[in-house]
Amino acid sequence: MPAARPTSATPRPLRLGFISLTDAAPLIAAQELGCFARRGLAVELCREVGWATIRDKVTYGELDGAHAPAPMLWATKLGLGCAPADVSTGFIFNLHGNAITLSVRLWEAGVRDAASLREDALRRRGENKLMFGIVFPHSMHHLLLLHWLRAARLDPERDVRIAVVPPAQMFRNLVAGTLDGYCAGEPWNTLAVQQNQGWCPAWSSSLAPGHVEKVLMVRNAFAEHRAPEHAALIAALAEAAAWCDQPANRAALAGLLAAPAYLNLPAAVIEPALVGRFSPRAGVTETVPDFLVFNRGDANAPTAERAATLQNDLVVAGLIPRSLLNASLPRRLFREDLYREATTNLDPHAHQQLKLPDGTFVSA
Repeated sequence: MPAARPTSATPRPLRLGFISLTDAAPLIAAQELGCFARRGLAVELCREVGWATIRDKVTYGELDGAHAPAPMLWATKLGLGCAPADVSTGFIFNLHGNAITLSVRLWEAGVRDAASLREDALRRRGENKLMFGIVFPHSMHHLLLLHWLRAARLDPERDVRIAVVPPAQMFRNLVAGTLDGYCAGEPWNTLAVQQNQGWCPAWSSSLAPGHVEKVLMVRNAFAEHRAPEHAALIAALAEAAAWCDQPANRAALAGLLAAPAYLNLPAAVIEPALVGRFSPRAGVTETVPDFLVFNRGDANAPTAERAATLQNDLVVAGLIPRSLLNASLPRRLFREDLYREATTNLDPHAHQQLKLPDGTFVSA
């Protein structure tokens, strides 16, 4: 007789997208620490190339959720440059984590800060304008770069050019000379400095203290129709973020992120920003303990206040027309209620041991 067919199919894993960036750490740590598995979640992490791919795959259901720039929520909801989709977040991955990197060619030309950059930019305002890279039009990277340029009395639309470049391609474009600078997340700033190809005049914790960086973006249909899984997902990420934020765990975290499946870079490139010893240029180290904040200060809570601040910044920067907005939108995009429900009674010390790529274990 033929074998009996199973009565129910095994549910497919949750597919969660990420970009190879240091601030994907809570997502990666949640997988490696077993935070997902302990909550009964089977998760497949999907490394993607760029943010537009992340957005589209979430919109059309190829991904159940993803690590995403917080302003992407507004762009996706409002259909700015894409098909509109009902999305929201119940979890903030991190605060800060970006820097502005300029080429060594500019340093050799005498540029030392935003003011001296202005002189060089104005000299090149014709066909040879300075070219800067951002990772996505609606991102903190774009906001930070615009703010920095305008503070130097440069008109971003007239005096320079700005292009969208995937994070992992920033460094190679800087080396090739197709970019004169960029605003990106780690480790792409540290890599440029360590390879003597770039230097950093500013970083995001000083430019915009407390700014929201990446969020867990999901479709509202997923959050509503698969509420138990969504809540378990948020709880697992919050547990992992608490582990990531412990200074004693940062070196181990760098080793974890360095794995080929994740950032695929040496831990020595990833670690400086994590441990708060950021090098803005060769031979110089700055103590920046809040360069990346994963959990402390209620960092993971998507509050209405944080959403309203970000929405106002997007409007002031000219990235979103005020006419498209309403007073309720921040609270509908940032779901603090779902975060609080999911993290009630969360034990931040429930981690199992972390097995590093070299086979050793670090107690959590």
